[in-house]
Amino acid sequence: MARTQYADGHHRRAGRRRLGDEANMTSILRNEWLGLVFRLIVGAVFVYASLDKIMHPEGFAKAVHNYKILPGSMVNIVAIILPWIELLCGAALILGTKVEGASFIIGAMLVVFLVAVTSTLIRGISIDCGCFTSSAHGRKAGWELLVQDTVLLLFAIHLLNRGPGKWALEPRRG
Repeated sequence: MARTQYADGHHRRAGRRRLGDEANMTSILRNEWLGLVFRLIVGAVFVYASLDKIMHPEGFAKAVHNYKILPGSMVNIVAIILPWIELLCGAALILGTKVEGASFIIGAMLVVFLVAVTSTLIRGISIDCGCFTSSAHGRKAGWELLVQDTVLLLFAIHLLNRGPGKWALEPRRG
């Protein structure tokens, strides 16, 4: 294995991580600004995603039905309730209240969304995802959506683990 000389003058085997690298990553992940940015991004995405669905539940019900996962009797219930959960959880993240609960619920929804989109890709079903609009000309459910939802899931997991942070209505947990 090749040896590399680092700026501190020490030689180490290539591929071996320095002890300080983990500490640097930990300090980055604990950064208050990063937590705030994650909270605002996830919150804004879910608030925005909820608005058209709340205003057009019949269109969103069609989008939910197109996934061909839920029994017909559940489609309307999901189409009416899900956008309100998205709105409330997104608003909670933006305000910084009940961050752990909102992050958990959003994370669970994202896992369900990931499974649903993956299912349509595997089955070869080409549909609009129903993410931000209930229109028939919305975004297609595809690989790009899987990447986006995975990133949002990682943000939600981070928020679940770190709590509300400094700039929140809810005080930091003990």
